[in-house]
Amino acid sequence: MIVLSGCIFTPPPKSSVVWEKETVSPIEDPIIRWAKAQYGIPYRYGGRDPERGFDCSGFVCYVYENAIDKKLPRTARAQSMYGKIIDKDALEPDDLLFFDTSGKGTINHVGIYLGNGKFIHASSGKVYSVTISSLKSGFYRRAFRFGGRINHR
Repeated sequence: MIVLSGCIFTPPPKSSVVWEKETVSPIEDPIIRWAKAQYGIPYRYGGRDPERGFDCSGFVCYVYENAIDKKLPRTARAQSMYGKIIDKDALEPDDLLFFDTSGKGTINHVGIYLGNGKFIHASSGKVYSVTISSLKSGFYRRAFRFGGRINHR
């Protein structure tokens, strides 16, 4: 007999929770709430769930499917062709952000815009986990290519 057990993930309660000096309000958007609830989950190439870890596109797929029951393509490149292209100055929370982190001219990384120049993503960099980064300076500012808006409201 094989017995399988595991954790059942539930979204954070509708009370305020602090995430890296930011507050998740009780009325916060479900996509942002689900994304922030994954903060700190380890990075894993090909990962698609919190038990085994996430890669960037697996994280985005997981969040959108669980938060609003929206299935997205599996890879960052395929996700970049889904939805409406958005310029940096028109970004809104929930928009997807697409990056060329290799400098080879192809989209290979994706995150979810939180607002105020910050985004959440599964990083294979130093932190090697789901983390919040700035779009305003440094590596991600240079690697950013465009945003994408998924029609879900």
